[in-house]
Amino acid sequence: MEEESSVKLHGMWASPYVLRAKLALNIKGIDFEYIEEDLANKSELVLQHNPVHKKVPVLVHNGLPIAESMIILEYIDETWSDPPHLLPKDPYLRAKHRFWAAYLQETMMILSKTMTNGGKPTEDEMKEYWKKMDMAEELIKAELFSNGCPSFQEAKPGYLDIVLYSFLGTYDVVEEFYGFKHITAERYPFLASWTKALSEVPQVKDATPSSVKVIEILHAMRKNYLQLKG
Repeated sequence: MEEESSVKLHGMWASPYVLRAKLALNIKGIDFEYIEEDLANKSELVLQHNPVHKKVPVLVHNGLPIAESMIILEYIDETWSDPPHLLPKDPYLRAKHRFWAAYLQETMMILSKTMTNGGKPTEDEMKEYWKKMDMAEELIKAELFSNGCPSFQEAKPGYLDIVLYSFLGTYDVVEEFYGFKHITAERYPFLASWTKALSEVPQVKDATPSSVKVIEILHAMRKNYLQLKG
């Protein structure tokens, strides 16, 4: 299709927000051109397409730019309206999925700033994080998945799945690097099982960065962090 041939995604491979856009495009079966950006030397196109935040991801469809990962997910779902759908058609369920996606985003931000800079979260940050994740473990399952862990044998991942996986898809590698556990199957059996089920979906596997690459960039971030502190 002509409209699919003019889809471009500007991103940086290690960004969880860029991963969201990649996952959505893969799941919907949309052909796209991926353009890797150097965030230390952003291209003129990124600055032109996203003049407000000057960040990736930026989706460019037929020359029209769309910024911000959550907005990109909804744009993709509305523009390519054939199944599989990223958001439920029922308005109430759609609102619930949006609510919990925003909640997970807010929860992950407790750790992301420190860890993105190469540091280790404080004890207070971890306590706040675990308190919020305890709520997610209990209530997401009760409200949306009372029959058990989501299965992707027949259904494709959707909006909420993508947001969850963008943060937890490589959590085991991150935990190994930092030497602490922020998600365990013992404490979070539902969230851990959900993430594992997503990791086995072919379209998700295809977009997930390798453990080796993740470790490499974590070492680079820590080096930069220590240099700035020193």
